[in-house]
Amino acid sequence: MRLYQAPASPFVRKVLILLKETGQEGDVTMVAASGNPLDPGTLPVAQNPLGKIPALERDEGPALYDSRVICRFLDDRAGGRLYPAAPRLWDTLTLEATGDGISDAAVLMRYESVVRPEASRSPEWLAAQWAKIARALDALDARWISHLSGPLDMGQIAVGCALGYLDFRFADRDWRADHPALAAWYAGYGERPSVKATVPA
Repeated sequence: MRLYQAPASPFVRKVLILLKETGQEGDVTMVAASGNPLDPGTLPVAQNPLGKIPALERDEGPALYDSRVICRFLDDRAGGRLYPAAPRLWDTLTLEATGDGISDAAVLMRYESVVRPEASRSPEWLAAQWAKIARALDALDARWISHLSGPLDMGQIAVGCALGYLDFRFADRDWRADHPALAAWYAGYGERPSVKATVPA
């Protein structure tokens, strides 16, 4: 299998952490890919017509894309370790969607700040995306610490990747200041070897 990826992507990082946690790193060849909505560059448009990463090219069948699809496939291949059985599954999937939503909004902020011409950038758009992130952080801090503190699953990994991306691209916004419980959880989560090995740079 071949994974089209860029290490800075929080969505790619989800897959990389899963591969490490499930012992499948040796089964996947990494293929560097880069680009953006205005210039697809080397993004895998033949494998993913949406032109996004990650995309996983399999030995049999069409390529898989969207990190949630890829993670579900790879976890199933490893015996289903990171998507627990229901009813916990529904919380795990909701947390994964929350983490991915934070990452989506943060990536849109990044594009607005560096891809769009300066004269076309919208402070209102940036504020609206950050408002989504702030609401999600509030919810995580208030309602989800118990689940986050439980056995490792893809909900935790998605949230962790989202928080790592905020540190990487928006450290000046200091998400920790108003979310002490989430910050404490993330400090412990960040000590996992798979997390340390995939910090974006």
